[in-house]
Amino acid sequence: MNTSVVGFPRIGENRELKFSIEKYFRGEIDSKELKKSAETLRKRHLEVQKNAGINYISTNDFSYYDLMLDTIVMLGLVPTRYKELNLSDIDTYFAMARGYQKDGKDVHALAMKKWFNTNYHYVVPEIEDALKLEINLDKLIREYHEALSYGIETKPVIIGPFTFHKLARIKGNRDSKEFLASLVKAYSNILKECDNEGISLIQIDEPALVFDLTDEEKQDFIKSYKEILGQDLNTKVLLQTYFGDVRDIYNELLELDFWGLGLDLVEGKENLNLIEKNGLNRKVLFAGLVNGKNVWKNDFSKTLGIVDRLKEKDIEIVLQTSCSLLHVPYTTKGEDKLSEQYLSHLSFAYEKLDELRILGDLADNKDYRTTDIFINNQNLLNSDRNSFNQDVKDRLDKITDKDFVRTPARNERSKIQRKAFNLPHFPTTTIGSFPQTKEVKENRSLYKKGEKSKEDYIAFNKEKIKACVEWQEEVGLDVLVHGEYERNDMVEYFGEALNGFIFTKKAWVQSYGIRCVKPPIIWGDVYRTKPITLDWILYAKSLTNKPMKGMLTGPVTILNWSFPREDISIKESIYQIALAIRDEVLDLEANGVNIIQIDEAALREKLPLRKTDWHSEYLSFAIPAFRLTHSGVKPETQIHTHMCYSEFTDIIKEIDDMDADVITFEASKSDLLILDSLKDNDFETEVGPGVYDIHSPRVPSVEEIEKALKIMLTKVDKDKLWVNPDCGLKTRGIKETKESLTNLVQAAKNLRNVVYL
Repeated sequence: MNTSVVGFPRIGENRELKFSIEKYFRGEIDSKELKKSAETLRKRHLEVQKNAGINYISTNDFSYYDLMLDTIVMLGLVPTRYKELNLSDIDTYFAMARGYQKDGKDVHALAMKKWFNTNYHYVVPEIEDALKLEINLDKLIREYHEALSYGIETKPVIIGPFTFHKLARIKGNRDSKEFLASLVKAYSNILKECDNEGISLIQIDEPALVFDLTDEEKQDFIKSYKEILGQDLNTKVLLQTYFGDVRDIYNELLELDFWGLGLDLVEGKENLNLIEKNGLNRKVLFAGLVNGKNVWKNDFSKTLGIVDRLKEKDIEIVLQTSCSLLHVPYTTKGEDKLSEQYLSHLSFAYEKLDELRILGDLADNKDYRTTDIFINNQNLLNSDRNSFNQDVKDRLDKITDKDFVRTPARNERSKIQRKAFNLPHFPTTTIGSFPQTKEVKENRSLYKKGEKSKEDYIAFNKEKIKACVEWQEEVGLDVLVHGEYERNDMVEYFGEALNGFIFTKKAWVQSYGIRCVKPPIIWGDVYRTKPITLDWILYAKSLTNKPMKGMLTGPVTILNWSFPREDISIKESIYQIALAIRDEVLDLEANGVNIIQIDEAALREKLPLRKTDWHSEYLSFAIPAFRLTHSGVKPETQIHTHMCYSEFTDIIKEIDDMDADVITFEASKSDLLILDSLKDNDFETEVGPGVYDIHSPRVPSVEEIEKALKIMLTKVDKDKLWVNPDCGLKTRGIKETKESLTNLVQAAKNLRNVVYL
């Protein structure tokens, strides 16, 4: 049976692309050297897939930053402000991703949002009135022919017009329907050019089909693809979907002239039923049966059982990943610190290629259940993983409804806290982390390698914390943080301190652009045995008379930014983590830390893509899990939380129901669009919409921040508004951070003088 991969990671097994781009940003290499590095990576990735026996390999899935950003360039939809910089093509590309502040020019980056229900961030297209589509297929065609030169026939991948249109931000007076119509013409021409190049198969990704679709959206899709596919071309089209099912439009897809349909049979819970009930109308099914988002070995019995059911329908099947392998690490081969027991259960991108080949071979063998490889797989999956803890189970069983309710009510707590802290109006703070310099990372690395003593490691971090506190006091911030110099990542750090997690050495996954994370793997029941953050926070608190925030990561984010277990429910996992964080919260409070931030940056990520499933499958336990972490604190203790880079407007009421005292949002890159939702829903929680974008290296002026704050005051009560950046500062430089925070504090002071004097 043939096999296929939706897409492949591109950052490099050792993050080669990240380091090459950083060298380019620093001026240490030129664009030719950067392109050569990228070409080397692409060749390696193609050959790995070819050698693994994959039949349908993708090209154009490589990107320097993001595929949506690549699509903007492919369609010639670069906003005017970037064109006017008069930069090279590659520098214009990076200006859209990161912003540009040089030679007297100051341009913001495009917005970023989470890619469906993943921790990957995409760049949001911004469609101005004056922009006209101008197709540029240089990248697609070049990478296709590059693969051919290695003897590898591929299927180029592009994001489809329906998804691009749905995710784009159409500005000004441009008519949405007119823009979609122009996109359809552009994609029709793209197919023609692919046909002229001799490309036999193109993969068009339309993941937006797994959302709830209105009748109008369905008609738009059908009309669009009737035109795109209604040409006499040799190039075949594979329509690829992922992250869910296509229940709203399945029958209509059967009537359109797609050669193949790529359907997610892991997360798409209705897709198998749809196929069995309605058939596939002579189309080739690219069956997403190898999980592209998690790291566990495939259950051959379950997968081949589904293949057997599909064979009964006389359907031509290609086995493939459920989505792009962008969302998992490269390979387990370098994980020499993990035991064989752990490794035997894990499957990263390279291992998933092997699984596809093996499954393809087994699917062609009617006696596959008697083969050694099948029997060994089942024995592994049925073996005891020693992941159960009775104390954790007993504690979960004892949770009652009272454990999810904090008293007194928030409005009463607000009065108590205002008196206790005596903060100025528009209090200023940061989200938590401060710049992680080369020296900070080296200190942590040397300690982990055993090349630096624990005493020296702690002494270094204390020096950094002391300097950070002095720095914040000098700038004039009102609520301080300790800087998080001891933390590698907001989730990995907590996972390392909790029982139930395992950790990798090189299992990096791209989060956005060149930013990578190394998600922990939840192996067993989660619990805390001792305080995690207490010593660091108490040291920082001893250095100042100003309030010092305790900084924690919430249970939903810890789970969503880890690779979760598949042998228990998501709800049970989150509640286990919530109880562990609750213990940390209560320890901080008992030691005089009275402002505690419990970050839930990833709250929305596991939210089902269909609204009808939100409460039944996620919010009904995700929101209570957060409440469980803080319900035991005193009224005087102020609970903060933080969220970033997701669409929150449609769950604002649920966010308010988290019952935090203060929440900080990412808002600067989304034109403060969340403010209307806060006002429309009578949002009770005090709020700090981010006043500037920390993912861009530019420094916001006092005037720029003041302007943002004045807009906020039209939507947020003046007694509930906090002033802060939109996210943590770990990726920024020291100089730009200090300048930005100085301007932030001055803007807040100016506003106090305008509003209250």
